[in-house]
Amino acid sequence: MPLLEIITNVAIEDKQSMAMKASKFTAELLGKPESYVMVRLQSEQTLTFAGNANPAALIKLKSLGLPEENTTTLSSSICNFINTELTISSQRIYIEFSNPERHMWGWDNRTF
Repeated sequence: MPLLEIITNVAIEDKQSMAMKASKFTAELLGKPESYVMVRLQSEQTLTFAGNANPAALIKLKSLGLPEENTTTLSSSICNFINTELTISSQRIYIEFSNPERHMWGWDNRTF
């Protein structure tokens, strides 16, 4: 049920490896089974921030039961992960958090 989307203007040499790292990271971050985690990775996208095309990222984290009171901590952890893996400064990362209603998230012919 967690979905982590990483959209960046940075080239990523081994996208599959990065997606697998992001999957494990997301499961650990949220304390959820990795068997439910999906990662969408889009690299080398046209993306500007603060009027320039220096390395930047837009991150979207959607999860049922997302602890909204912990978004500051989540933001810090995500920024550190992206900085470590993609060398993007936390000042050039936006993060969108989403906590959908269970009936608005479908899987396996049903909703959660």
